[in-house]
Order: sequence, then C-alpha cells, then structure tokens
Amino acid sequence: MFPGLLSFMNTVFRIKIAGSFLAFCLVAFVTLAQVPGSGGPAGMSAAITKLFGDIKSFTAKADVQVLDSSQKEIATVPMDFSLLDKSIRVEMDLTQTKNRNMPPGIADSLKKVGMAHVISIISPAKKSAYVLYPDQKLLLQMSLPKAEADAVDKPPKIEKTAEGKETIDGHPCTKYKVVITDEKGEKLDAFTWNASDLNDFPIQIQTKEKEDTSFIRFSQVKFTSLDPALFEPPADYAQYNNPQDLMQAAMKKALPAAEKKE
Repeated sequence: MFPGLLSFMNTVFRIKIAGSFLAFCLVAFVTLAQVPGSGGPAGMSAAITKLFGDIKSFTAKADVQVLDSSQKEIATVPMDFSLLDKSIRVEMDLTQTKNRNMPPGIADSLKKVGMAHVISIISPAKKSAYVLYPDQKLLLQMSLPKAEADAVDKPPKIEKTAEGKETIDGHPCTKYKVVITDEKGEKLDAFTWNASDLNDFPIQIQTKEKEDTSFIRFSQVKFTSLDPALFEPPADYAQYNNPQDLMQAAMKKALPAAEKKE
C-alpha cells in the first residue's frame, strides 16, 4: 500500500499536548488527516496525481466523504483543490467540515483564534508537505515519507479496467478500477469515474484504507494555468517543523486578541 499523507499525518500528530487551546487546535490536523490520501490521495499522496492522467493543471471544488466499515459517515470536508504537475494545494474552512469525532463548538473556537482557515500543500519536488494558517501567518513544514517522495521519481505501473458506464452529477462517465503498483510491488487500489465531457477527468475517486472508504467528488472543474507560487510556502509566514512549537506560537498570538474581544 502506498504511504499517503493521511497515514503520515496520523503518525506525526499523535502527540499529547496539554492545554485546551492546543487540544482543540489539533482538530485542524485531525480534519486534514481525514482527507483521503493515505493508504491508498486514497487522495493526497504522490500516487494520487497518477489518477489524473495527462491532466497537469486544474482547479476544482472537492467534497470529501469518509465512511466507516458499516458505511456510516465519519467526516465530510468541502475544499478548494488545485493541481499543478505533481503538486497539490487544498484549501478549507474548518467551520464548514463535519466530523463525528469533533466535539461541539470546536470549529467556532478555531475560528476565534484564527486557525479555521487551513491550506495544505504537497510538494513532491521538495519532498515536503506544508500546513498553512493564513489568518495567523504560521506554517508547519513536514518531510514526506521516503517511500512517498521516491514514488515521484520512479513511475509506477498503472492498470485500468473499465467496469461500465455511469452518470455523475450530469457527466457521462466510464467507471474504472485502477491499480497503481510501485517498484516494490506495493499497490494503491482505486475506482475512478472519468467524465467524457471533461477530458476524461476523474470526477469521482474512491479509495479504501483499512476499514474506511473515502470518496472525492469534484465540481466546477477548470483546466487553467496556475501560478507556481501558489504551491510554495509563503516567505512572510513564520515556519515551524513540529506541531507543538507551532501551536505554542499560535497560542501566544491568539489568546491576547481573543481576550480583548471578550
């Protein structure tokens, strides 16, 4: 199974930090971790870009849904999704997400301290991932797992098998089973619904990790040139390399402002 961002982030952020502020700020990371991309982009990994075929640049709205083994919803995450070559940018408002593991009021608390607006950038060329908080001008830099970074330079084997025709949101699609195999024999299994009226774009992607099933459904797809700067960490952001330091910095910046509003 291809290592993806989800597995990596679950590992990185499995950290015990004291204090209610730090605890609820970590919900931002947990929400990001729900995004398909792990054991399988399943979403935000180097492997997922292979599912877009020859399409190298686009923007779209994306709705992510994660289901458990009984097909009950774990989380839904609306986002703005952009791809440029092998780099991915995801922008979301955590107050618009739903997560059954998120305590009530957490999203509003994140908004009050400037942590609800989150941008995630995957840059395989730099072998890095970045989590940005624009309202605070803070960012977390993480190294991609070696296996995921290596996948960029070593093209995998891709097998696609057509499984029939379906219509998704009015788009005529061919449903494919896709198996991506790397040089070590590790596999990413996915289903894609490729829209014939959108340059064979995968308007829906389904992947599975362990017992969870993830779907990404795209809308408002635009094939357009994108500024490479959108996939770079902003120079005027304070950069941190571990979540605890970032959260401590966020707390120092946010709490005085929050107290003034009360």
